[in-house]
Amino acid sequence: MPTIEQARSWYLDLDPVHGFDHVLRVYRMSEKLALAEGADLEIVRAAALLHDAEGSETQGGEIGRSNHHHASAEFARRVLEREGWPPERIAAVQHCIRAHRFRDNSEPPQSLEAQVLFDADKLDVIGAIGAARTIAYSAVVGQPVFSEPSPQFLQTGARVSGEPHSSYHEYLFKLKWIKDRLFTHTARAIAEERHRFMAEFFSRLADEERGIR
Repeated sequence: MPTIEQARSWYLDLDPVHGFDHVLRVYRMSEKLALAEGADLEIVRAAALLHDAEGSETQGGEIGRSNHHHASAEFARRVLEREGWPPERIAAVQHCIRAHRFRDNSEPPQSLEAQVLFDADKLDVIGAIGAARTIAYSAVVGQPVFSEPSPQFLQTGARVSGEPHSSYHEYLFKLKWIKDRLFTHTARAIAEERHRFMAEFFSRLADEERGIR
């Protein structure tokens, strides 16, 4: 079983949003959900430690976010083969990793372990941590914290030409729907309070930007 200290070396300090602090939070939440839901703890722990590794062993952590789940699944295979894991358990971990990305529905989480990892990863994008990470990511990629969404974006989720994707856009496009996409009873219960806090925060952010408060 890969250790936390071993996993720390797989994550470079290049991404303040998807770095090792995020991995540790997902790891802890995955353990909590797995114990509550009766999932295979070893599979869940390995998948949580490896889910964002992105093949950094050979490619310097520069895999694009759009493909990081596939690159990380392949990285996991190499790591777990060296650990002597049997093929069927490696495949179980790989499925968890490939199925954890919100924006890719090509491989939905089928196993309980994959649902646990998906839920733990998504809980980290809502609540106080989620709001902070979303704003941090906007700053990293040069997008504003707030920009008024266009009518087209509000209706379809598609931006007009030149429209930025602010952290408020990300809230409207993704974060406000997270609680309804979760699988496990335990995660859905946790998400309710986190969602309320986040919704209040982004509502307040929009009001202050618009001069309402």
